[in-house]
Amino acid sequence: MNFTPSDDRRMLADSLDRYLAEQYPIEARHAITGSATGYSPQQWATLAELGVIGALFTEAQGGFGGTGFDIATVFESLGRGLVVEPVLATAVLAGSALAHAGNAAQQGLIETIIAGDLIATLAHEEADAHYALNRVGTRAVRDGDGYVLDGAKAVVPFAAQAQQLIVSARTSGGVADDAGISLFLVPADAAGLSVRDHGNVDGTRAGEVTLRQVRVPASALLGTEGQGLATLEHAVGRGLLALAAESLGAMEVCKTATIGYLQTRKQFGKAIGSFQALQHRMATVLLEIEQARSAVINAASTLDTGDRLARERALSAAKYTVGKTGTLVAEEAIQLHGGIGVTWELPMAHYAKRLVMIDHVLGDEDHHLQRFIALGSEQGASA
Repeated sequence: MNFTPSDDRRMLADSLDRYLAEQYPIEARHAITGSATGYSPQQWATLAELGVIGALFTEAQGGFGGTGFDIATVFESLGRGLVVEPVLATAVLAGSALAHAGNAAQQGLIETIIAGDLIATLAHEEADAHYALNRVGTRAVRDGDGYVLDGAKAVVPFAAQAQQLIVSARTSGGVADDAGISLFLVPADAAGLSVRDHGNVDGTRAGEVTLRQVRVPASALLGTEGQGLATLEHAVGRGLLALAAESLGAMEVCKTATIGYLQTRKQFGKAIGSFQALQHRMATVLLEIEQARSAVINAASTLDTGDRLARERALSAAKYTVGKTGTLVAEEAIQLHGGIGVTWELPMAHYAKRLVMIDHVLGDEDHHLQRFIALGSEQGASA
């Protein structure tokens, strides 16, 4: 298989990298993360104009990409730019769920997302779920021609900023059953829905969502009742690839900046990069980043295949690898920079925080290592 980026993807990455380098400096990011919204509506609109959001959807959905390599291309650039706008929450998680299970009216929201006119998010994670997609305690009960939702969702990305939330709730079965999970499109201003907004350690925003007797019509159901797990796996799988590629982009910036520092910082009259012990540490970093790149490429290549087990194993392998490697790169970059590495003014500290945070989004390295092993056993049993 040819892994060389296509001309279109290369042009998109070049234009996005150039824009972010010129218009998204670390000072602008600080101002955005410190604002009331936690993202810049102007930057969000510009990303839409540049085609960044459209690249994450297929032509049939109104975009011009939508493949695994399109996702990887976009998010590697976003990782290099340390972008905080809700591309993952809106275009990947919520957008993928709409594309996978939405009816014609619901899929019409994708056009609004691509245009940059809608912020949406996936409200699925719960406090005691431990990243398990099938563990849903929130309930949805039939009430006349609609449903009533009760429960709570944890660490929902951009929950307070979203106009629409895709909420997972159990319409039947036990809390950990695969069957019985349904998805609902819930407007942010629905009666009984409340959000406690909070910042994350890396400058991104999330919220705790509480649903108390939230009534939605039957038309709010996304897909078939009780069969939402497949849609969750689809949307989260694309999110895993996006996060892995974003981590890869951030690691590349840390690597380049650290090498530059080692070549210019002098001690005992010599550049510290000439010291063999530090060379060995950087050699390890470079090798681990290349391993992570291979894992991301493998995940991107399998995302659109029909082999579920191979796809999910590749996604978990990529997420595990960038979680482990991202932490290593963050630690080495900070330590090799010395005291300056933890200062607010130097972007390095903010890249390090994002790398560590990525490990805990949609499943940390421990979760995905266990999942990779479990999927392998399932794959072996079906062979």
